[in-house]
Amino acid sequence: MPVNITEINDIDLPELAPYRITAEVQLLRYYEPKEGLFIAESPKVIRRALDAGYVPESLLAEKKYITGQGSDIIERCENVPVYTAESDVLTALTGYKMTQGMLCAMRRKPLPPANKVLDGASRIAVLEDVMNQTNVGAVFRSAAALGFDAVLLTPACSDPLYRRSVRVSMGTVFQIPWTYLPCGSPEYVGYLRERGFASAAMALRDNTLNVDDPRLSAEPKLAVILGTEGEGLRDETISACEYTVKIPMYHGVDSLNVAAASAVAFFALGKKPT
Repeated sequence: MPVNITEINDIDLPELAPYRITAEVQLLRYYEPKEGLFIAESPKVIRRALDAGYVPESLLAEKKYITGQGSDIIERCENVPVYTAESDVLTALTGYKMTQGMLCAMRRKPLPPANKVLDGASRIAVLEDVMNQTNVGAVFRSAAALGFDAVLLTPACSDPLYRRSVRVSMGTVFQIPWTYLPCGSPEYVGYLRERGFASAAMALRDNTLNVDDPRLSAEPKLAVILGTEGEGLRDETISACEYTVKIPMYHGVDSLNVAAASAVAFFALGKKPT
């Protein structure tokens, strides 16, 4: 067995602490005041994080992944500690059954300023106070797939590097630029306007444009703003935007989940393949 691979005989080892932690905030603050850790789950997600330049601290792998689906990752992380055991031991360690067989504790990077993320962008998604981790991950996946350049979040949003968001995004949180906005609602709409972006609030109002309205596609720079589950966008945000946009509905349905709505909006308004 290579020297960097250690079979787990004691799940209480200090080195395994990141995999025992269930409170995401503890990982976020693991090296406070420096950037903390996050957990990437599954070989595909770990590869995307490595490709994006995230630095691994350690790997946790089911034994069969050492020479199987995770062998290339272990080769790439030749100087990184790899801890391994059978599935039942890993379940006792993490508190849940690992269906993907491999986890990686990785160092966070300092977040770029919003100005840098906006440089060169023409289509951006903005999340206002979206707390559900599954929805955050799904929005990132749709944004990356459907022609958006970046995702910006208000400070009250859930962290995109929380484990569930990373998993649901299939690692696209590592592929599309993102950061937090420097101000809250409705000030951030003015901040975007100063940088050339027209803002389109996804909301149910009487004076809305359909999502396929050509005026939206014609905007050289467009920010599509989506709100929190249930309440949607703040009234002040909607009033500050240049456009209010809706997705036409049938059968008496009044709205879609924010993740589903984002996919529809991004398909209609994203950059098209050439």
